[in-house]
Amino acid sequence: MTGAGGLLASDVPLATAYDLALVDLDGVAYKGHLPVEHAAASLTAARSGGMRLVFVTNNASREPEDVASQLTGLDIPTEPAEVMTAAQACAALLTTRLDPGAKVLVVGGKGLVTAVRAAGFTVVGSADDDPDAVAQGYAPEVGWTQLAEAAYAVGRGAWHVASNLDLSLPTARGFAPGNGALVAAVRSATGVVPDSAGKPSPTMYRLAVERAEASRPLVIGDRLDTDLAGARGGGYPGLHVLTGVSTARDAVLAVPGERPSYLAADLRALLEPHAAPALVDGWHVCGTSAAQVADGALRLDGGSGIDLARAACAAAWAAVDAGEKLDPSTVPELPV
Repeated sequence: MTGAGGLLASDVPLATAYDLALVDLDGVAYKGHLPVEHAAASLTAARSGGMRLVFVTNNASREPEDVASQLTGLDIPTEPAEVMTAAQACAALLTTRLDPGAKVLVVGGKGLVTAVRAAGFTVVGSADDDPDAVAQGYAPEVGWTQLAEAAYAVGRGAWHVASNLDLSLPTARGFAPGNGALVAAVRSATGVVPDSAGKPSPTMYRLAVERAEASRPLVIGDRLDTDLAGARGGGYPGLHVLTGVSTARDAVLAVPGERPSYLAADLRALLEPHAAPALVDGWHVCGTSAAQVADGALRLDGGSGIDLARAACAAAWAAVDAGEKLDPSTVPELPV
């Protein structure tokens, strides 16, 4: 059921309402090498209740086996087949235009090399090998030399395919440059806009849903511009958890193509019903919290936490969609 302002309601826990969770990694299941609070217990309980899990990550540097091992070490038992990486999506995109055996210059980690080879292509290491395409993904070891080879190849006509375009990468120490920042260096040098296989493209979600043969998938992510935009693009409902990059304030100000279907503080939301705001006397009400937009300003009344954030989202989205102006300076940070 859709509530006022566009958020969805669920009378039963999300782990019951949906048969597959497409779970982002960084900022959702873990942050760097550290666990995210409540993630392991919540995902384990959701799985025990019958919800299947596929971990979908824009990180193309690692093998699915490595990702599965890390998750298992964080008390989230995972098989490699339950991991879908941007490297696998990148390789799948290459197959749409290249013949088997085509030469691909890989700029990235072993996960991307493995995926490209598994798709039937010949991996080369230099622009002088006349590659048909450049597949670029994040890896800590990528530096000027590799970026220069990519630029040379793309400048000579090779198809440039990026595993993803995330500008930043969350780590235990903060946010570091992501693959999008490295791709931007090649784009700046060549003037060529790359194609991208990773989120916000819904390619990985579609591949994961097909693999799991699911009928009611739910996307779970922490970034509006990638995870939730990919959900919108693929027509999947999305749960935005506030344990990573995008904040509750970001959700309130989200453009239509990046809005979540559900908003929650953390993954415990999988085990709970979800109330959607209702419109009452000009206010968007959720629990004991209420919000409205008047004269371009967001007004909040009563309550706190996630219900206030949901009410604020509903009020802001409804106003913007109706053509009203919303002054971003009137939207506060909303701790949950």
